[in-house]
Formats: sequence, C-alpha cells, structure tokens
Amino acid sequence: MPARGFFVTGTDTGVGKTLVCSALLHALAARGVSAVGMKPIVAGAVDVDGRWLYEDVEALRAASSINAPDALINQYAFRAAIAPHIAAEREGVSIDVEVIERAYAKLSALADVTIVEGVGGFKVPLGPHVDTADLARRLNLPVILIVGMRLGCLNHALLTQAAIGAAGLQLAGWVANTLDARMPMFEENLAALNERIAAPLLGVVPAMPQPKPQSVAELLDLGRLIP
Repeated sequence: MPARGFFVTGTDTGVGKTLVCSALLHALAARGVSAVGMKPIVAGAVDVDGRWLYEDVEALRAASSINAPDALINQYAFRAAIAPHIAAEREGVSIDVEVIERAYAKLSALADVTIVEGVGGFKVPLGPHVDTADLARRLNLPVILIVGMRLGCLNHALLTQAAIGAAGLQLAGWVANTLDARMPMFEENLAALNERIAAPLLGVVPAMPQPKPQSVAELLDLGRLIP
C-alpha cells in the first residue's frame, strides 16, 4: 500500500494519546500493515537507574512493527513535564517544524503507515509564533482525535474539531477514551459527540486500571481508516 500517515491529537493533555497511538500501531500490525510511531516533541522524563527515559517515546517504539533511528522518532525532548514552548525556552532550544518535517519524510519512507503523536492539545504553543496546529498543517496529515471522556468533553471535543477544520485538515476519525469511570450520562455524552463530530468513531476505550495497548487495539475499528 502507498505510505501514509496520521496526526494524533487530543482534547487536552493526559487524555491517552500515547496509549491510543500504541494501540493503533498494534492494530495496524495485526492487519499486516507495517507501522511506526513518531513523537516529535516530548516533555517529561523519568530517571531510571541514572538514565533519563521518555515514556511516551519508549511506548511508541515498543509498539512499532519496524525499528527506526531514534533521531527520526523524536526530535525534541525536554526533561521537565511542562508546556513545550516553556521547556524549550528554559533549555535554550527553538522548536523548528522544518526539522520535524524532514524527519517525518525519512521516517514515513520506512513503513506503510506512520502515526505521529502531537503534544498536549491541538493548539499548544511550540514557540512565539508557532503551535501544534502549525505542525499538523505543515505535515499535512489527516487527524485522529482522542477525546478524554469526562465532564467538559463536549466543549473540548467540538472546539478541537473546529480548530482542525480551521487549519484546513481532515478529521479522519476519533476515539472516546474513558477517563472518568463514574462520568454522569456517559452514553448520552457519547451519542452527542457521535452526532456532532464529522468523522467515524474508531472505538470506545473503557476505564481500565492499567490499560495495555494490545487490549485497546482490539477495541479499535480501522476499517474506515485503512481500507
């Protein structure tokens, strides 16, 4: 199949983008499609035996069906778990979307599908005059939206859908990831989103104490995403 890619964003930070990206990679591999994950910008490292590890990057690498150079998977890594433009300023780094674009071009040549995980939500600043929407526009990829199912998700999801459209990008699909197991009127909120989001619902992820990408992959329907 011709190489293709998707840009994965979320309604907020901490809504399960990495989990769903990893699940997408497993689901693609199960369909016989070679797939690789990319996390251009990551903020937040953990010290493991004196070595700084970035869990999001490691998760995508583990879920990918091909091996790729580290420099193509991740271009900007900041230790502090703070907004990326603030982290970059503190470390004296300027995030350059052209650097990411060149890395994506090389990475996407290695697999059938490349899953690019954004950072935070869709409009997170990356610098004085650039944000995540600009990055997605530069890569010109269809977008998959992860909706964190909790109180307030309707507004966040619909505003994000509007921002994706304003950027001139296609919303290819969305995933409902349950963050609050006790969310009032869950089914009604899900139905409201399904009626208003102009893209197919790819799956509903229930609340899990320790979700595994392989298990989440079984909940995703990629039939309308990858023919």
